[in-house]
Amino acid sequence: MAIEIEKKYRLTLQQSEQIVVNLQEFGAEFQGEDFETNTLYGGGILDEKLAVLRIRKTQNKTILTYKQRIQNSSEIKHQIEHETNVEREEEIEKIIENLGFVKAVIYEKRRKTWSFRNVEVVLDELPFGLFMEIEGSIQGITEAEMLLDAEDFKVELETYPRLTMKQGIQNGQIIEAKFVD
Repeated sequence: MAIEIEKKYRLTLQQSEQIVVNLQEFGAEFQGEDFETNTLYGGGILDEKLAVLRIRKTQNKTILTYKQRIQNSSEIKHQIEHETNVEREEEIEKIIENLGFVKAVIYEKRRKTWSFRNVEVVLDELPFGLFMEIEGSIQGITEAEMLLDAEDFKVELETYPRLTMKQGIQNGQIIEAKFVD
């Protein structure tokens, strides 16, 4: 079973810019940037387990992910996560819908990714704000947070889908957060 361990922060523009400077100063390896469209499905057993299926489409690939939150009282979230690359997005959508799951949330995201010591650091821009996630071991996250001078940053406990549900726009049965061109 794969367990994802990460901590998320809500950033100001100034904090986001400073994190980039700090990452560069510490020699973090920039992995690149992507534009993502994330479609989350719910219904049936997914709702019972407080889990989701997500199709994430980037410029180069499509990934199917299953996530189920592991409840804890920490600011660092833990969740079961399984994912795989998908060859044909339209077919996996039909499979999911034929299993009785429904599209619930769609959100777009611009993501920049770095490898930093033993963690992955991402800076995300969504239509409703700027965020940073640090993913790795609890010790690695704590160390990165200290080195990047992010210890006093506002921790965001909500997931992007939950934030989209609160701040997105209702479009039929789906709640969306998309960039306006």
